[in-house]
Amino acid sequence: MRRIIVSMAALAISLGLAQAQSPTFKIGVLNDQSSLYSDLTGTGSVTAAKMAVEDFGGKVLGQRIEVISADHQNKPDVGSTVARRWIDVDKVHAIVDVPASSVAFAVQEITRETKTPFLISGAASSDLTGKSCSPFGIHWTYDTYALAAGTARGVVQSGGKKWYFITQDNAFGHALQRDIAGFVKAAGGEVLGSTAHPLNSSDFSSYLVQAQAAKPDVVALATAGSDFTNALKQASEFGLVAEGIKIVGTSVTINDVHSLGLETAQGVQFAAPFYWDMTPETRTWSQRFYDIEGKMPNHIHAGVYGAVKHYLEAVQAVGSSNGAKVVEKMKAMPINDFFTRDGKIRPDGKVARPFYLFEVKAPSESKGEWDLLTMLEVIPAEETAVPLEQSACGLLKKASNE
Repeated sequence: MRRIIVSMAALAISLGLAQAQSPTFKIGVLNDQSSLYSDLTGTGSVTAAKMAVEDFGGKVLGQRIEVISADHQNKPDVGSTVARRWIDVDKVHAIVDVPASSVAFAVQEITRETKTPFLISGAASSDLTGKSCSPFGIHWTYDTYALAAGTARGVVQSGGKKWYFITQDNAFGHALQRDIAGFVKAAGGEVLGSTAHPLNSSDFSSYLVQAQAAKPDVVALATAGSDFTNALKQASEFGLVAEGIKIVGTSVTINDVHSLGLETAQGVQFAAPFYWDMTPETRTWSQRFYDIEGKMPNHIHAGVYGAVKHYLEAVQAVGSSNGAKVVEKMKAMPINDFFTRDGKIRPDGKVARPFYLFEVKAPSESKGEWDLLTMLEVIPAEETAVPLEQSACGLLKKASNE
C-alpha cells in the first residue's frame, strides 16, 4: 500500500511539473535597459509588448504567450549572443525592438539565418530595409529616411539653408546624417560640415565650438538619447540659440523633452510618427501605459505594441508559428490599432506611415507635465519612405525577376 501511495504521489508531482513546464509561445524584447537609450525603450517597450499580449487575449495556437526581455548593452556581440540563445535554446518565436542600429544589423543576420520574425521598433537606420533588408525583418516604427523627410524640408523652407551636423559616431548617426543631408541639398540648402562624437558622450564643447565657427543657420544634432539631451543643454549654455542658430533635433522623443524641461527645449523642432495627445485612442492607450510606467509613451513604445499585436494576429490567421508564412501574412494584412490606421508593410519590410513636424512648447503654453508639443505639419506616408524604385533592397529585385 505504501508503495502505491508513494507511486501515486510521485505521479502527481510529475504531472504537476509537466503542467508547470508546458510550452509557452515566447516573444523576446531585446533593448537597452541600462544606458543612453534605456528611457526611450527599456522597460517601456517590455510593458508595451505585454499590453499587446493582454489585448490579444494572452494565448495563441493554444499556448500561453510569454514576453521575455534582455539588455543588449548597445553591443552587437552581446545582442547577437542573446538572440542566438533565445532562438536556439529558449525557442523564442520573434524578437522585438532592438534600438542601436549596429545591434539591429547583427540581430537581423541571425533572424535571417534562422527564419525568425524580427520586429524592429527602436533601431532607425534606413539600411535595415535597404541594402541590408531581410525577408524576416519588419521595420515598424520609424527610420532615418522618415526622420530626414520630416525635419529637413520644413526647416530649409523656413530659412535654414546652411547646416552643420554633430553626429553620433555609429551606424544610426551616419545613416541619419546621410539621409538628412540628401533632403537638405534637394531643398536648396547646403551642408557646411560635420563632426562625429563617440556614443555616450558627456562633453560636447569641442564639437559645438567647431559648429559655431562654421557660422551655420542650423546645427543638426544627429544623435539620440542622453547624447541628444547633453548636446542640447550645452548648445544652450554656449549661446548658439542666442546667436540666432536654430537647433534641430533629428531623432527626439518626448522623454528627451521631458528630461530637458521646456525652459531648455522650447522651440526645438523635430519629426516623429506619434504623440500621446493626438486622438482619443492615443490618449486612452497612453494613460494605460502611464499607469504602469509612470511616464507617457513615445513612438518606439507605441510601435512595439503595434508590431507585437499585428504579429500575433498573423500567427493566429496562419495557424502556425512558421516564420516565413507569418511574415508573408503580416505583409498581406492591413494594420489597424490606435497608432496605425489602414497601414501596410511594403515588400522591403518597411511600414510607411505619416510623420508629424512638432515644436516644443514654451513653458507658458503647457497645461501639464506631459503637455509638451505643438504639431506644425503633417508629412504624408508616401513622402516618408524611400521610393521602392530607388530602394537598394535585394528582395525587390528578386520579386521583379519572379
